[in-house]
Amino acid sequence: MSSHISNERPQPDKVLTDIVDYVLNYEIKNDLAWKTAQYCLLDTLGCGLEALTYPACTKLLGPIIPGTIVPNGAKVPGTPFQLDPVQAAFNIGAIIRWLDFNDTWLAAEWGHPSDNLGGILATADWLSRTAVASGKPALLMKDVLEAMIKAHEIQGVLALENSFNKVGLDHVFLVKVASVAVVGKLIGLTRDELINAVSLAFVDGQALRTYRHSPNTGSRKSWAAGDATSRAVRLALIAKTGEMGYPSVLTAKTWGFYDVSFKGNEFKFQRDYGSYVMEHVLFKISFPAEFHSQTAVEAAMTLHAKLKDAGIATNDIKKITIRTHEAAIRIIDKKGALNNPADRDHCIQYMIAVPLIYGRLTAADYEDNIAADTRIDVLRDKMTCVEDPQFTKDYHDPEKRSIANALTIELNDGRILDEVVVEYPIGHKRRREEGIPELLNKFKINLARVFAEKQQRNILNIALDYQTLVSTPVNEFVDLMVI
Repeated sequence: MSSHISNERPQPDKVLTDIVDYVLNYEIKNDLAWKTAQYCLLDTLGCGLEALTYPACTKLLGPIIPGTIVPNGAKVPGTPFQLDPVQAAFNIGAIIRWLDFNDTWLAAEWGHPSDNLGGILATADWLSRTAVASGKPALLMKDVLEAMIKAHEIQGVLALENSFNKVGLDHVFLVKVASVAVVGKLIGLTRDELINAVSLAFVDGQALRTYRHSPNTGSRKSWAAGDATSRAVRLALIAKTGEMGYPSVLTAKTWGFYDVSFKGNEFKFQRDYGSYVMEHVLFKISFPAEFHSQTAVEAAMTLHAKLKDAGIATNDIKKITIRTHEAAIRIIDKKGALNNPADRDHCIQYMIAVPLIYGRLTAADYEDNIAADTRIDVLRDKMTCVEDPQFTKDYHDPEKRSIANALTIELNDGRILDEVVVEYPIGHKRRREEGIPELLNKFKINLARVFAEKQQRNILNIALDYQTLVSTPVNEFVDLMVI
């Protein structure tokens, strides 16, 4: 005897409606969230400007068809390009993420919530230029900051209890979901249209983590977020046409996301959507390195100074023990040959060896000319990662969210140097007062890479004053940021 298949259209999954109702209705009242979003905007754009000094990145930029002109299109900071919002989102997203130097969120899943700025800024700029051309007011930079806060929250809250990497999916999936929600609001989708748009993001094919792990680590990890946020813009625009959505995209038996891509498990949630993620986001300030290594690199810098003062060379080192947390071991504990910069900036041993030898770690230190220094691989071979269960516990503790690493050096003569422990990187909320001046200095350095002194001053006059920034039309702010 056979049973029929019900064709009754279900109500939308609660995960979809929760995201949409948050985006449409939640009022952000926390001053810390708004102020942190300002710093996040500046830091994210600065990271993009630094990436423009790398030909491997810039070769991907511009229109899909050279010479394409888009009237009232979105402009790409640091470049002369003016593009349709989908391609502009890819361009902005790619430069933001290229050097692995923008903000980070660490939980059951990790990622970089400011990756969403690609879709947000491109859409807001295009909408603003189109409005001005029609004699209407532009969006304000406050609208961009609001979209950033909400995109951070969606991506971050979904990541708190749900590990997508453990089922082989890349975290840029969450960029697509967060971006489509906030971009959909920017372009004026109704509640039903926005539910459709978010469902389209879930029903999409999702990126595998292949390009982030040995033996396939490669440069796609630097443009994958740009791809995700641009896809979100495309899906939002499709929904704007009235295209249907898929209400049980998560829960549909056999064919839904849970059964197909999440081993039959439903999402878990630690908290409701608010502004928690932006308030607690981690800034990469000192080092362009995968975030689980930030405190290890800081410890290595401290040890470099101690070795130098004591007249100890790196070839005097017999063994280095890295006491760390489980996520670091799973992602960046890497032995064997490193084939490219993308491979090296996801290897904790490499990111410790370079500062121990040179007393620095910059984006340029992942290039082939530095990697050819044989001392780096010699040191890497002397390193061992050991999980500290307390470090792992504190990593997941919502009141701590530490990213601790500790380094112990044993010398050839038998001496063991005092362990250097760093629990919180300078970009952590617990070190915010210490970190913000360094973040602003990082932004100024990155402005100087691209713009003349007068243009730098004009940007800083608006960007550094919160009230001036939030009241500035989006298109006018972006005009300051292009060449």
